[in-house]
Amino acid sequence: MKEESKKKDTTTEDKIKEAARIVFYKKGFAATRTRDIAEEADINLALLNYYFRSKAKLFEIIMLETMSGFFQSLLVALNTEQTTLEEKVEHVVGRYIDLIIIEPEIPTFIISELRNNPNLLLQKIPLKEVVQSSVFLKQHQEAVKKGEIIEPNPLHFLINLLGLTVFPFIAKPMLMGSSELNNKEFNTLMLQRKKLIPMWIKAMMAAG
Repeated sequence: MKEESKKKDTTTEDKIKEAARIVFYKKGFAATRTRDIAEEADINLALLNYYFRSKAKLFEIIMLETMSGFFQSLLVALNTEQTTLEEKVEHVVGRYIDLIIIEPEIPTFIISELRNNPNLLLQKIPLKEVVQSSVFLKQHQEAVKKGEIIEPNPLHFLINLLGLTVFPFIAKPMLMGSSELNNKEFNTLMLQRKKLIPMWIKAMMAAG
């Protein structure tokens, strides 16, 4: 009986977290009420408060899970020894475009909440340490030494990579409005960028 109760509790907790993820993505922290989450999860407010005592605590869990998942793909790609720099670009671009097409609210959510609480991510996820000791950084430095890359600062490489990949999704309403694209056409355009972005990155960073 205890094991069945524990399983039921876990299911309810996951249900609340999924509802909170949906509502927070759409509204952000400030505009979300716990009642909104309870309604999305189809439970009463008292039950939500029993599992998660505050909106802030629930939000912190959702934000860290979202950011960890989002940056995990980047960190894995940067630290794969078996791939070249070009292959790393293709991997990151492909994974992020596929992910954001499925979860289009993620980039805006992350940027909005990073602006409100910039230190939380760095406190919880050691991005700086991982990037600075990454296989990517070693490969980039080696390419600079060989004259294959003209820009010695690897941050430009990463900024170009993430900017070209993520920004169109942030600017989606403007791009769709100005070009009269529907959602399917926009996603098709983004999928085309899976091939184009690696080509652009190579052209921008390569010597000669």
